[in-house]
Amino acid sequence: MIDFWQVHGIWFIIFMFIFPRLTLLFATVWGGPLWWIGLIFAPRLMVAILATFAYWHTNTILVVLTWIWALGGESTEKKVITVKRGKTR
Repeated sequence: MIDFWQVHGIWFIIFMFIFPRLTLLFATVWGGPLWWIGLIFAPRLMVAILATFAYWHTNTILVVLTWIWALGGESTEKKVITVKRGKTR
């Protein structure tokens, strides 16, 4: 089993939090069409899914925090976009 802290450090978490698309692009292995769809449309959810598969057994708390960040961030991002669109019309 792989432990998150054996592979990554605190800087990886900081960059993933601030720049999820760029970090995924440069720090993960590129996948097929689903990987690209996840990268473009929902990078936070993709991070949570990848974290769940790789680190659930060794870093459960970190994975749960990732899901909270993913679900909260995606919904907030979509809400901001909707509000800004409504103001421009």
